[in-house]
Amino acid sequence: MMEHIFKKGFTPEKPVFLLLHGTGGNEQSLLSLAPMIDAEASVLSVRGNVSEHGMPRFFRRLSEGVFDEEDLVFRTKELNDFLDEAAVKYEFKRDNIVAIGYSNGANIAASLLYHYGDALNGAILHHPMVPLRGIALPDLTGKQIFIAAGTNDPISPVREAEELQEALEAANASVAVHWENHGHQLTGSEVEAARQWYQQKYQA
Repeated sequence: MMEHIFKKGFTPEKPVFLLLHGTGGNEQSLLSLAPMIDAEASVLSVRGNVSEHGMPRFFRRLSEGVFDEEDLVFRTKELNDFLDEAAVKYEFKRDNIVAIGYSNGANIAASLLYHYGDALNGAILHHPMVPLRGIALPDLTGKQIFIAAGTNDPISPVREAEELQEALEAANASVAVHWENHGHQLTGSEVEAARQWYQQKYQA
């Protein structure tokens, strides 16, 4: 089991938000984000099992922007297995999870999409990178993906978001990209853009 917080929502048929923090965050970090998107949804907020100089992460990296690919694959399976267990424990539909991830959390969410076609129903990815190159993605038909990226982001460069969009769309996912003229920070305007996208896709 992974360290986590589960909050049952008011409306059980709504998606369960899987909250995935950035480097140095924890299961508390994004709790305030979920009600900004949908105050009635259930929330499963998870802490990464890797520590980098005391900072929680979801997988190891060799250096800034260089992922430990073997660990990434292992941790992605670990998280996917945890979601299987959590769905049984908390009695929610396994096929109704929408990930909301920031930075390292967005990368592990993207890795779930890359490796497991049924891991997520959709995802809101704030400042993600391409998790892995040179692998065939599963069929992601029907998956709804929102990417928020910064035009001046030194950690997740523009090309990363563009390449991620291309790969997901090639696997038949529906992808929307929102650009901010900022760096790597999570801004209120991109959260509002994510909320509007979510309402259109999941509450229309």
